[in-house]
Amino acid sequence: MKMKKFIASVLVAATAFGLVACGNSGTGDSAKSDSSAKSTDKKEIVYGKSQGPYTELFEDAIVPILEKEGYTVKGVDLSDLQTADVALNDGDVDVNVEQHTAYMENFNKSYNGDLVAISPIPTVPAGVYSDKYDSIDDIPNGAKVAVPNDASNTARCYLMLQKIGWIKLDESADPSAITQDDITENPHNIKFTEMNSMTIPATMADFDYVAITGSVVYNAGIDASTALANEDIQDYLVLQIVVKKENKDAAWAQAIVDAYHSDEFKEYMKKNNDGLWWIPEELQ
Repeated sequence: MKMKKFIASVLVAATAFGLVACGNSGTGDSAKSDSSAKSTDKKEIVYGKSQGPYTELFEDAIVPILEKEGYTVKGVDLSDLQTADVALNDGDVDVNVEQHTAYMENFNKSYNGDLVAISPIPTVPAGVYSDKYDSIDDIPNGAKVAVPNDASNTARCYLMLQKIGWIKLDESADPSAITQDDITENPHNIKFTEMNSMTIPATMADFDYVAITGSVVYNAGIDASTALANEDIQDYLVLQIVVKKENKDAAWAQAIVDAYHSDEFKEYMKKNNDGLWWIPEELQ
């Protein structure tokens, strides 16, 4: 009888211990949830900072709006967009405003990233420029033309050159991945040189025409109004607010979206857009 009572006591104690252990486990999950909630509702935003028009627009027009909403906004200098995306994907920064969807998707594929675009923002279009000619109609036979050598911007510039009638492209080609091999007609016998887009402005004298993206135009101090032609910006080339997927619904991320959609930002663009910016309809 004493042995039965002892066994019963042990079972009761074990059951009680099990209940306590389960209770502790639940408390841990709750703590994790609280921590997650705090990360989405935080009041400090860290952004990837580069030298170019998109960061400058963010700092001049968006940061003041966020600060009025009670946010502290800090920038981290990053050397290039790939480095910026690695930092964003690793959680070292919260957001960047330097890329279009095509670039982001290429990054996600190459680096197994989980970046997402949460809103379009004003974009500087690519253009055709020349130090030698005043019109795209003046193009000579065998003209030398420089285009960017990074995949997404190479494609957008060839599309622009097709738009102005200089070349024809394979209709079955993926517009976001066009290369020289997709050129089916080249009536002017253009000699293309694909090169780092940042070095193109300094070598303009070596070419008849150059095709360069808006951020390069801005950084080089080229007057955007001197473009002889501009691209029709495709949806996948519109610049975006980009964050990690896990943060897309965070309160701070939505605050950035709201700032770009605000009346205050619209007024800023009306006063400060000298023709450089293409503005998505939803932000007008």
